[in-house]
Amino acid sequence: MAVVNKPLSGQRILVVEDEMLVLMATEDMLADLGCDAVVAAATNEQAIALIEAQHFDAVLLDLNLNGVRSYPVADLLAARGVPFAFATSYGGNGLRDGDQERPLLVKPFECDRLEKLLTGLLSAPK
Repeated sequence: MAVVNKPLSGQRILVVEDEMLVLMATEDMLADLGCDAVVAAATNEQAIALIEAQHFDAVLLDLNLNGVRSYPVADLLAARGVPFAFATSYGGNGLRDGDQERPLLVKPFECDRLEKLLTGLLSAPK
């Protein structure tokens, strides 16, 4: 049987998302793309604790977590040089001026858009 090299093979991805159905769908997509590990957080506090304790190759960060902006997580990721993108159903609305150039995944999204975004993040110079 041939081994298929999946686009995100071996990658560790943190998904910061407060909507369970969106999280489950995203986890399934990431598994299909070959991620080695997908870790989830639903709050800023959970995400920060995970980032401080573990290594992640990239992070998909929901902009709005139960009505609270995820900027503290974004700031920590930027300070540590961890590639990340915002995911939101609001488009670019609500992003701070300094985050306007950050990659953005508009919800709802399909697997091909997620793959393109993450492969771009992971291949960007550090």
